Amino acid sequence: MESTIGIVIICGVILLFVVLFFAFVPVGLWISCLAANVKVNIFNMVGMKLRRVVPSAIVLPLIKAQKAGLKLTVNQLEAHYLAGGHVDNVVNALIASERAGIELPFERAAAIDLAGRDVLDAVRMSVNPKVIETPNISAVAKDGIELLVKARVTVRADLERLVGGAGEATTLARIGEGIVTTVGSADSHKQVLENPDDISRLVLSKGLDSGTAFEILSIDIADIDVGRNIGAQLQILQAEADKNIAQAKAEERRAMAVAREQEMRAYVVEAEAEVPKAMAQAFREGNLGVLDYYRMQNVKADTKMREALGEGGSINVELKAKESDQTS
Repeated sequence: MESTIGIVIICGVILLFVVLFFAFVPVGLWISCLAANVKVNIFNMVGMKLRRVVPSAIVLPLIKAQKAGLKLTVNQLEAHYLAGGHVDNVVNALIASERAGIELPFERAAAIDLAGRDVLDAVRMSVNPKVIETPNISAVAKDGIELLVKARVTVRADLERLVGGAGEATTLARIGEGIVTTVGSADSHKQVLENPDDISRLVLSKGLDSGTAFEILSIDIADIDVGRNIGAQLQILQAEADKNIAQAKAEERRAMAVAREQEMRAYVVEAEAEVPKAMAQAFREGNLGVLDYYRMQNVKADTKMREALGEGGSINVELKAKESDQTS
């Protein structure tokens, strides 16, 4: 009985050891290496496990690379994996560049991948250029007419400048700047409409792809639309501003005239206030008699009466005119 229990325990330990061995040691992957004639030691795969590297992420791309005739080592792929790169994508890019006859070392491909760019897409763009369509770019000619220009830009990825080079947004911004400058230097918008190829030629001659990750192959003007008359609108706005300034100055002059009038009225009131004092002084000094005073009062009353009669006469004339109109 005890011998049977011992045999069961030994078998269980052996079975557990076998399970752990096959779970920890990638035997199937090692057999694939042997079948593909790729020299990868099984202990090296165990070391990958200990370094927290997925062995299949290294061995399978290595098999693919060696079958394509690329000379890569396990250490290169494992170092790129540990740095956070995409090993399979880099190997695919190297195979594509080798088939297309593009020189792309592993170090450059790894640097492009670690820079956050899709190295395989960059190789494909080098082989098959990409067409980028710009939005409507507003530009104004010297005659003040706005033109809305849309261009199609054919670019090819430059693998030499892909690391550290400006992206697609910078390229489009430079092209927009070149179009605005070219249209702005034209004397008339009709000149631009007659020769749209001048825009492409002048923009290409400016070397707008310097410092970018792309090489501009061609710039084709897809559409030009005539927009607003910016010059006329600016003149209208300037005229409106001049009118507002003139109105403000006129209002200022009117306010100064009103203030001057009020000041003069104050002087008149002040002068009229001095009349009774002068009359009293004249009475005390004997220069003005009572008869003279009453004569002056009669003159003032006669003047007021004439003014009242004159105003009443004009009112009566107006009333008679209205009555004759109604009668007729």
